[in-house]
Amino acid sequence: MTEATLDADTATEAVLLRLDRNVFHHGGLGVIRSLGRLGIPVWTMREDRFAPAALSRYARRPVSPMPAGTHPDDVLDLLDRLADRLPGPAVLITTDDAGAIFLAEYGDKLRPRYLFPKPPPDLPRRAAGKATLAEICRTAGAPHPATAVPVDAAEATAFADSCGYPVMAKVNRFWAADKSTNVRSTSIVHSRAELLALGEQVRRATGDGPDTGLLLQEYLAPTATGGRQDWFFHGYFDADSRCLFGHTGTKVRSYPAYAGLTSYGRWTPNQRLREESIALLTGLGYRGIVSLDYCWDPRDDSYRLVDFNPRLGAQFRLFHDSAGIDLVRAMHLDLTGRALPPGEAVPGRTLAVENYDPIAMLTYRRNESLSLRSWLSSMRAADEYAWFARDDLAPFAMTGARTLWSAAAHRLRREYGGREREPRLDSHQHCESHGGN
Repeated sequence: MTEATLDADTATEAVLLRLDRNVFHHGGLGVIRSLGRLGIPVWTMREDRFAPAALSRYARRPVSPMPAGTHPDDVLDLLDRLADRLPGPAVLITTDDAGAIFLAEYGDKLRPRYLFPKPPPDLPRRAAGKATLAEICRTAGAPHPATAVPVDAAEATAFADSCGYPVMAKVNRFWAADKSTNVRSTSIVHSRAELLALGEQVRRATGDGPDTGLLLQEYLAPTATGGRQDWFFHGYFDADSRCLFGHTGTKVRSYPAYAGLTSYGRWTPNQRLREESIALLTGLGYRGIVSLDYCWDPRDDSYRLVDFNPRLGAQFRLFHDSAGIDLVRAMHLDLTGRALPPGEAVPGRTLAVENYDPIAMLTYRRNESLSLRSWLSSMRAADEYAWFARDDLAPFAMTGARTLWSAAAHRLRREYGGREREPRLDSHQHCESHGGN
């Protein structure tokens, strides 16, 4: 079965809801291409007229600008006005945690003008929160790294000393979206001095209060045979919490290295992890698209859940089966009353993120003796790219231009202390670490 023969309802359009203002978010472009190639019109929101995804030939109906803010009334107003222009109910898809939380908590006001899954109202917010995720795991009996939300520097250092360095530090507030800060949303802290310095940066940004703005986790180190085993599960669950489409993959490389989004991923079947993921999500009554991040712990042969993303993962196009189904198509088919055609998995299929993997490669080359030749070979052999597509070249060209401009602006800021507000190379990290793919 090919894309052209999929029984998709092309009369039911799609709206891509994005609240994270990040021009380098490739997951949104994946949605536009996936549905657009089926002939389904996609309305998309863009940060500005030079946003790469909005230049796609499949972004037939760009909506600009994005919501003026993330206040629910702003988003509801925009979507209500957009619904007046639609020929009928449209499938509503979100690619960031803020959008997923909004739909869970305020989405009833949008029905029946839009079609989208209905998870338990409080679940997306609890799943996306780093501290509340630990509570979900404890309640469900799911393995999870040791986690602490310290109230001051003494608690932070005590936790890190008990776990041993390095530790993972995650920003526990959405102020990380402010590009004037120089704090990554996820980082590896190697010493007490680094931890105290990071804590002071966060304190200055968040002010003095009971919440330090940081969450700390034990770091699951690379195995003795080399490399970490970072896994992810992507799935779609219907109104009865049945998994209609779900597969596992591995992070071959990530940016930042060992702590960030997938910059090079591989479809790697893992039946045990798939069953554990489905059991967890079904038990929670989850509905809709989800992506989970795991790290294998050799100490007890467990897969520890490190991120629960109640929305589409940016690398979802990695999972494109023999019937032409991916997560977005699975949801569109289900919500429009169509059955998913049977398809076979495609083990070994790979996806590369062109603007991040070259930077990640520098660290892997230094730490794991990754040669330039082997890296180039892996890039050439990728089955799917985040930005490049032979039938849709404009987003790739604009991403390259904006990446170079962003790098130059960042260097000028460092050298001259300027406050240039172009997106930084790591701007994707806000979106992904408040769900990390």
